[in-house]
Amino acid sequence: MRHGFWIDQRLRAVFSAALTLMCALPAAADGVIPLPAQVTPGSGSFSVTPQIIIRTPRADSGAQLAARYLVDLWTRTNGLTLKVDGLAAARTGNRDAIIFRREPGLGREGYRLSVAPHRITVSASSSTGLFYGAITLWQLLPPDGGAKQIPAQSIRDEPQYVWRGLMLDSARHYQPPAFIRSMIEWMAWHKLNVLHWHLTDDQGWRLEIRKYPRLASVGAWRTAVRPYGAPAPAPGEVAREGGFYTQDEVRELVAYADGRHVQIVPEIEMPGHAQAAIAAYPELGVDAPQLPVSVNWGVHTHLFNLEPHTLGFLEDVLAEVIALFPSRYVHVGGDEAVKNEWNASAAVQSRAATLGIHDADALQAYFTQEIGRFLTAHGRRMIGWDEILRPGLNKQAIVMSWHGVAGAHLAAVGGNDTILAPWPILYLDNRQSTLASEPTGRMTVIALEEVYRFEPRDALLNYAQRQHVLGLQANLWTEHMGTERRVQWMALPRAAALAEVAWTPAARRDWDGFLERLVPMFARYRALGVNYADSVFAVAAKVSRDSGGISVALSNQAKFATAVRGDIRYTLDGREPTPQSPKYSAPVTVPEGSEIRAAAFMGLAQASRTWARQLDAHAGRRFDSHELELCSDAIGLLLQPATAEPDATQTLALDIMNPCWIERGVDLSAGPRIVAAVAPLPFNFEIGADAAKIRIGDARSADGELEIHADGCDTPAIATMPLAPAATGWSTLPAIELPRLKGRHDLCLRFARPRLDPLWALDWVEIGS
Repeated sequence: MRHGFWIDQRLRAVFSAALTLMCALPAAADGVIPLPAQVTPGSGSFSVTPQIIIRTPRADSGAQLAARYLVDLWTRTNGLTLKVDGLAAARTGNRDAIIFRREPGLGREGYRLSVAPHRITVSASSSTGLFYGAITLWQLLPPDGGAKQIPAQSIRDEPQYVWRGLMLDSARHYQPPAFIRSMIEWMAWHKLNVLHWHLTDDQGWRLEIRKYPRLASVGAWRTAVRPYGAPAPAPGEVAREGGFYTQDEVRELVAYADGRHVQIVPEIEMPGHAQAAIAAYPELGVDAPQLPVSVNWGVHTHLFNLEPHTLGFLEDVLAEVIALFPSRYVHVGGDEAVKNEWNASAAVQSRAATLGIHDADALQAYFTQEIGRFLTAHGRRMIGWDEILRPGLNKQAIVMSWHGVAGAHLAAVGGNDTILAPWPILYLDNRQSTLASEPTGRMTVIALEEVYRFEPRDALLNYAQRQHVLGLQANLWTEHMGTERRVQWMALPRAAALAEVAWTPAARRDWDGFLERLVPMFARYRALGVNYADSVFAVAAKVSRDSGGISVALSNQAKFATAVRGDIRYTLDGREPTPQSPKYSAPVTVPEGSEIRAAAFMGLAQASRTWARQLDAHAGRRFDSHELELCSDAIGLLLQPATAEPDATQTLALDIMNPCWIERGVDLSAGPRIVAAVAPLPFNFEIGADAAKIRIGDARSADGELEIHADGCDTPAIATMPLAPAATGWSTLPAIELPRLKGRHDLCLRFARPRLDPLWALDWVEIGS
């Protein structure tokens, strides 16, 4: 990142001091996410000290596990370790204590929590309710080493929806079991209870199936994408990437999730997204093609065929899946099944004629129904994406609606259970802000507030139909999340917002209050080592030049409405901003050479990481691809060259259909100097016929040029910058002088290139001396 960077060295001390001040004044349910359904404040507070005993009923393993989990969390976030005593709840004496006990009639996931000056009681009829009561109690204690007082209050709580899920795509990028365990942990902290695990796709098959070992030995591995310009590999040298989960690892993860009251629902994709399986067993494909495991992103066209042996293969696979996952549900995908191969194949058409089916979509419905019958016969319920919603769908099947919410509505009206997982708002591969700090992903911005304000209730459904809406889920597709830290960043805190929408009654939800409760949750994330995004609070800066010097305008997404105790503070002396630093209220003008640091504060607590910028000779003249305007946004992505470090924060913003950027209002009267940095990217995208729409073949040289146009991209270029000097990774092109033109002009910068691969991208451009 060139125009701002994280200031990590002093963050811990600053956050700790500010949060200590903030935590001196806790309030009822302060810091609890998701917000409980009912909270009644009381008088006084309970002091949590190392001498407090946590008591549970004798031989109640669920209560003891909840109590020990509470102790573990307080130890990790508050440095406070308490003793758990498995005695009968009645034998508590007069000492201050925290008591876990059973109380009938509170619902499968409900609980009651009573905080009085000398006693805290967590009550539930189920082990799940006791666990969630422990999670709430953990969050009632302010984080770090601040005050250890929990205000007196009474909480009665239960969720609005039974399905509160996240989908993790492990097919596009394999994550090790340790990360899956960590994800299960932070799901539990938010009372999320379903991990939908996407295990197979075109780019990888991640599950060991003992009857078909090539699914793991072949299907789990793909050739690594080579950087543009990298030397050819030596003979026999093939770089591979991938991995798979053994059945023993899966059993351990299922048991681990069960201990955190998270259900793992496996997904085995069919009939599309099948290339990895077909690479392992070509006879499963249409006309037995020999395919590799794909290295490309996008919608592929290879489907399973419809022969009896292929359906038998899938039933064998599902039999092993059922034995591994005790969940009542198995997800079978069903989305984006492009029918070109089926329509063109004589073998498929012959099979269709035998079945009496003359429509490709009806063929998929037949395929889905056959798989559904197998799952039903084995005591499981099938889930599929909303493409499975066809006439004849079994009423036991569950429809996961991703094409907006229409699929959920139609499923509920038709009598099928449904889950809301609509694109784009619950697709967490969309970026969270326009900041350059956002990692690779899709260009569509789905800010935290948009997730929080998503309304799952369909007013057009009657009472009986609404009972079919099981809940909602956000999806973490990992084409562009190659590391675990990126998955965490893209998920949190948007998963916290999802949790509150799924758990808390609509009348109780409050955006401003959520922002305030998010700040202590961020402190817990830091204590627990989670790489969360602070995009909602993060400082954005617009830097420009005028006659008085360099002007800096600051803002953030939170905007700090009147109800929120927030503002942006800044410094110009190199020190870290504090709650006492000057409050930002209007653009700040400073001389060249100044350094500005800024951060968002919520009351006395620092809510964002510190943003900093050295306002040197480049400031106000150099603009990166995030600051420039894209000429179009057909398939907008944030990408990195293959040479970038795994967790590098510098990304390139571009439309892969039209790599083109605009800088508006450039004064060309003096013939300014222009310099640009560029990077070549592999064009590894499956976009079907759209690839033919990309402009190529207009280059003047073997490597192509960066063209500069004035006042329209279709005007003749006023200058070109040859790409020949550019190499692997980021390269700075030699500076040139632009022609003198009267007044200000909108400059269009686009690449002329001889071929589709590589895809050239603009990193930054600097105009002026």
